[in-house]
Amino acid sequence: MDWIEIDGSQGEGGGQILRSALTLSLLTATPVRLYNIRARRAKPGLRPQHRAAVRAAATISSAVVQGDEIGSRELIFQPGEVRPGRYDFDIGTAGSTSLVLQTVFLPLARAGRAAHVTITGGTHAPKSPCYHYLAWHWLALLRSLGFDADIEMERAGFFPRGGGRLHAAIRPVARVSPLNLLSRGRLLQVRGLSAVANLPGHIARRQRERAVARLGSRYPLNDIRKTRLPSPGKGSLMLLLAEFENGRGCHFALGALGKPAEEVADQAVEAIIAFLESDGGVDRYLADQLLLPLALAEGESRFRTEKVTQHLLTNAAVLHRFDIAEVEIRGRVGAPGEVVVRPV
Repeated sequence: MDWIEIDGSQGEGGGQILRSALTLSLLTATPVRLYNIRARRAKPGLRPQHRAAVRAAATISSAVVQGDEIGSRELIFQPGEVRPGRYDFDIGTAGSTSLVLQTVFLPLARAGRAAHVTITGGTHAPKSPCYHYLAWHWLALLRSLGFDADIEMERAGFFPRGGGRLHAAIRPVARVSPLNLLSRGRLLQVRGLSAVANLPGHIARRQRERAVARLGSRYPLNDIRKTRLPSPGKGSLMLLLAEFENGRGCHFALGALGKPAEEVADQAVEAIIAFLESDGGVDRYLADQLLLPLALAEGESRFRTEKVTQHLLTNAAVLHRFDIAEVEIRGRVGAPGEVVVRPV
């Protein structure tokens, strides 16, 4: 049996290496051994959300797993056949439900029949794509490639309490189209969401007013809406989505104890302005999330990203190990760049 061994401390050195390796292991039916998992992090090894991703990947494929315990720095994962069905995963903390979903999304989309997944945990967690980023942005672009799925949030889960729940219906993908996004075209609109959960309504209003004041005279704003989110805990969100004729970029910021509403809005505004002032067809975060889906495309993909990141380079390095696509990244870290994905 051929194994792939991956050093989890390479490149960016975070949980992304683990999740991408699990997804690719399922897609290629290739066993994988990961070592030095998150070795350079303050709390190295598997944390609850990483263990949840491992166990979700194992559940949908009846995989044989060794090392799936909290703190483990080594993991052996031998996948079986991916089986569609109804699955319910509980992270047990405010760990990211989005990252667990992304781990199993592609394998289930290629499994031949519809699957339904429920995940409980953090829907709006630091350092991970929040539910609204997935629903407004990530899923929209994947649908343009041919993927067929719906996601909905039953309730929000903010850090540190968690307790959020999202549902995903994932239907088989017949064909994955390549992406050609070197020119994003004309800016159509910037829209957004200012949301609170179990906090005074003036916080959502102040976030919105700050975003409108900073963006309204420069860009075509449309529908910066305010809303309340059902949640067992407290939290706030400011999300902004820029839509071009061809491209799109999304950035968001989360509230925290003692963090003024204006600061939350400023973080989202400054990030979306950086995207708007670049020539990127997609934002820096979506760029690395596109590599694995585009590895399944029927043809070569090319796109511009607002910024080449270490996450992007690391994800490309993991993808190379599984020999299903070649990735070429033109540009230096921290600057705009072009990404080419050539399925093998």
